[in-house]
Amino acid sequence: MTTVPVNIEELRALIASVLEIEPEEVTDEAHFTDELEIDSLLMLEISTRVETAFGVPENTVVISGAKTLAELHAFVISKLVGETSACPVIRPRPLSDPAARLFLFHHAGGSHLLYRGWAEHFPQDWELCLLEAPGRGQLQTLSLIDDCDRLVDYFHTAIAPLLDRPFGFFGHSMGSLIAYQLTRRLHHEGDPLPDWLGVSAYGAPRVEADADDRPHLMSDDELRGWLRNVGGSTPQLLDNDAVWHKFAPVFRNDFKLLDTWAPPRDPEPLPVPLSVFGGRRDRLIGEDRLLSWQAFTTHFRGLEMYEGDHFYVMNHRRPLAAAITAAMRSALLELASTTTPPTDDQFQGKPAEGVGVGPQASGSTSGCVNRTGLPSDRA
Repeated sequence: MTTVPVNIEELRALIASVLEIEPEEVTDEAHFTDELEIDSLLMLEISTRVETAFGVPENTVVISGAKTLAELHAFVISKLVGETSACPVIRPRPLSDPAARLFLFHHAGGSHLLYRGWAEHFPQDWELCLLEAPGRGQLQTLSLIDDCDRLVDYFHTAIAPLLDRPFGFFGHSMGSLIAYQLTRRLHHEGDPLPDWLGVSAYGAPRVEADADDRPHLMSDDELRGWLRNVGGSTPQLLDNDAVWHKFAPVFRNDFKLLDTWAPPRDPEPLPVPLSVFGGRRDRLIGEDRLLSWQAFTTHFRGLEMYEGDHFYVMNHRRPLAAAITAAMRSALLELASTTTPPTDDQFQGKPAEGVGVGPQASGSTSGCVNRTGLPSDRA
């Protein structure tokens, strides 16, 4: 594994040669499709050349989701120098003493790359932790897990050492189920609970069997068509047989996890603030199913809908990050108001600082951070 950073100019020249244009026309932020007019076939050629030239794992570039040269450069670097161990927790911006942690759980058939680039939209003293299920991404050498309880066990073990300060969970689609079940596990075992839980594009659990299709039992053609209808999967993945056959087992595994999970009967509402998010044109999950989450928490924080389909998150990164930040800050401030004496600023009517107070990795460490996210009196 190389430890030498990939020069972005090498990538620029490679893309320019495929497009038969001058390198300076491939600017760092030029959108591959909208500005450079790179179609699926050209993207496949670029991906193959990048993988060959830099030793990136086969078929990973084409599904990376990189839309600009800058994003592609960051992805190649992450594949070559960022994957040093088989750890399911990826921290794109590690901090020595974060004020809070936000754990992000990906969708079925996906990986931590769903959340690549999110860290820059959150408070600088929050540490984002991107969870990766086995059998994909940097854990592709590990066996897939097709059982919800076993995957929850796996993540529980991985994140246990990181629950020493305020934290929240956010999951998209299958990730919502995992985040919810992991919260139930923590509650059952008396472990620290998330200060906030966010679920996205996933309906509240219900005991009665769905009449919906069971994707893991579909033929390849049926499953490809189903994924096209849902959205979120690139043409490079669905239209290229070599790429599809590499990733189809991951889709089938994750859909089996979803299709075979048995929801609990009359579960106790979680004592955790819960917010729900969804896409207005989602063909899988309607607004009524999203609102049903109210019965699963003692602190329902509402539903926010965004323009888009099941994968609306891909086009609303910034506003969604702002909404998550606001919801988690609100939950932390509410907790702080019940456990921490008012400060002088609060007496004077000034807005209280929530998370975003704790020291950063390179900053002062004069104050510890307690479970409220506010400075502690301890040295």
